Amino acid sequence: MPGMTQTNHPDRNGITAGSFPRRFMTVTIEAGQVQPAGAVLGKVSASSKYKLSATAAGDGSESPVVVLFEDVDATDGAVDAEAMISGDVRADKLKIGTGHTLETVRDALRPLSLFID
Repeated sequence: MPGMTQTNHPDRNGITAGSFPRRFMTVTIEAGQVQPAGAVLGKVSASSKYKLSATAAGDGSESPVVVLFEDVDATDGAVDAEAMISGDVRADKLKIGTGHTLETVRDALRPLSLFID
């Protein structure tokens, strides 16, 4: 898969847990957002950019698909950032969008090999 990496990215934000293999991918964060590491993101179907997943979005991003691995400021325009696409994530470090609960996010991410501890 292009853009996918399996490295020992330093976890400066303490979001990882467990020993399941961590994989990362560079994603483009939609303009107008400031998101912390641990933000649960969905992918906007029309643009293929990522934003905080909210259940009422209706643009594809309502489905959580990755966890942001670094703090991002896209206030002035879209930016690229590293996101986890597999691994163990600490529940207390997640930022969950409107309408989601820890359980709904856990259920959505589990089949994608992102496990919330």
